[in-house]
Amino acid sequence: MPFMQASQPKLSQLLALAAALSLGAAVSLGITRFAYGLLLPTMRLDLGWSYTLAGAMNTANALGYLLGALATPWLLKRHTPVSLLVGGSLVASVFMAGSGFFVDAPSLLAQRLLAGVASALVFISGGLLAARLGALVPQRMGLLLGLYYGGTGLGITLSAVLVPAMLQAAQGVPHGWAWAWWALAAACVAATGVLAWVGQRLLALTAPAPAAVQAAAPRVFAWRDFAPGLAGYTLFGVGYIGYMTFVVALLREQGASAASITWFYALLGVAVMASSRIWAGLLDRYKGGQALAILNALLGCATVLPALTAAWPLVLLSGLLFGGVFLSIVASTTALVRHNLPQSQWAAGISAFTIVFAAGQIIGPTIVGWIADGPGGLAGLQRGLIFSALALWLGAAVATRQQALENQTSGQQRVELNNGHDST
Repeated sequence: MPFMQASQPKLSQLLALAAALSLGAAVSLGITRFAYGLLLPTMRLDLGWSYTLAGAMNTANALGYLLGALATPWLLKRHTPVSLLVGGSLVASVFMAGSGFFVDAPSLLAQRLLAGVASALVFISGGLLAARLGALVPQRMGLLLGLYYGGTGLGITLSAVLVPAMLQAAQGVPHGWAWAWWALAAACVAATGVLAWVGQRLLALTAPAPAAVQAAAPRVFAWRDFAPGLAGYTLFGVGYIGYMTFVVALLREQGASAASITWFYALLGVAVMASSRIWAGLLDRYKGGQALAILNALLGCATVLPALTAAWPLVLLSGLLFGGVFLSIVASTTALVRHNLPQSQWAAGISAFTIVFAAGQIIGPTIVGWIADGPGGLAGLQRGLIFSALALWLGAAVATRQQALENQTSGQQRVELNNGHDST
């Protein structure tokens, strides 16, 4: 449903709202998805898993994410984005906690799948709200989107602190990794409380638009219009998740200490948070697939580095570059939708990109895990990251074919956006 703002908020207020909203990204990806990479080595040794089964845990999470992405457009017709944001975050918290109560693979796979469903509701609804915030100040849209998606870095950094601390505290306790799941779930519950607060602020900020503003959109979302961008984003999903799932296992195989890995993961998360300002201009400038192509290519370089060298300065550079790029790729697809479709079609566009993103994530962890289970131990993990980098570079090449759409908004809609009448 279109909205108009009740009173013009200050940019500082919008930035504060986007920062609070970013806890949705922290829950849905930073914690629910990526914290598992820190737990994978310990759980694999304790439970006797192969790398294929360990990767399948994130494949199950990505499958759930896909199911959630498919359901979100239908749910958005019946519930507000704020309801899905808060409700999804609460449900994700429950299933994160559930992962600490089971040791058999089928139950853990089910927990990861259901957490993925909930996280998709959070991520898509939060992205939609961030895009609507950006509509209030189109010239700062890239920054506001980057702030939201950069919240993933906060979740990664928090996970890098919580997981090792919990594993250390639970040393000697049977299946002590369960403590880490419970601590992560508690962090998700705390974030949910903040999201409920910011959701009320967003509702208070807006009011239904007059009928005159609710004119029929001249363009509707069509998959064929965004085919190169969707294909490039699918390959991003295939490539990046292999790194985030297995890079900690690779570093352990290379002999990195627990403290070094904590620093690596924490710096990666900090780089994610900083990326909102680094790439904001790029997202504002390009209307087609250029930003997606550039960022995919850079991410491929970051992904391949640990596979080629164990030199610690280069490994840290890999983490910093990866963190500084990968969530901006997600933001670039929201910006692509925002630049080329009227607001009434943003939910459909964001959902479509989320669906192919989830499909890529389903493929990536299992393939990289299968490669890692091949001969060579450490060499298998290195080959898996090389595969991930190749997928990212192919995604960059495909994304260059995405062109900006012409006549994406009517003159009246452009006036509304420029005057700040389009809101959350």
